[in-house]
Amino acid sequence: MTREPLHHVSLIVNGEHRSAEVPTRTLLSDFLRHELGLFGTHVGCEQGVCGACTVSIGGKLVRSCITFAVQVQGEEVRTVESLANGEELHPIQESFRRCHGLQCGFCTPGFLMATEALLAENDDPSESEIRDFLSGNVCRCTGYVGIVAAVKDAACRARGVEGEKQ
Repeated sequence: MTREPLHHVSLIVNGEHRSAEVPTRTLLSDFLRHELGLFGTHVGCEQGVCGACTVSIGGKLVRSCITFAVQVQGEEVRTVESLANGEELHPIQESFRRCHGLQCGFCTPGFLMATEALLAENDDPSESEIRDFLSGNVCRCTGYVGIVAAVKDAACRARGVEGEKQ
């Protein structure tokens, strides 16, 4: 049995230079979780459909479960771990907590990353814009009501307007 050759992968992950030797077929989600110990990126469907593995690469949302680590050599990758400042929650995380935008939490990392990207594009999205933007993320627990409320709350807080607690 021939052993697959290893490739050196070097990235900037959450502001830090990180690297490892991995087989060519190593998925970015596996690289983040198993090589770098960043377990916030969840793997759900392994087909790029559910959004639990969403990360930002060069400022664009990407499904890490269908992206090879070698494809993003030298890129800047941000995971959900980049949001909080130590023990202090990011305002989006605080809104999800405050508005009950999570239950089991499995899908939450992807929703948080998508919400950050949405609010960077549109600081006052309507409910339909929120639902449309987040339609690539699947939650099996919440029914999305709390998630939409959390995004609206985060948008209000980002604009300096107190959001409504759900």
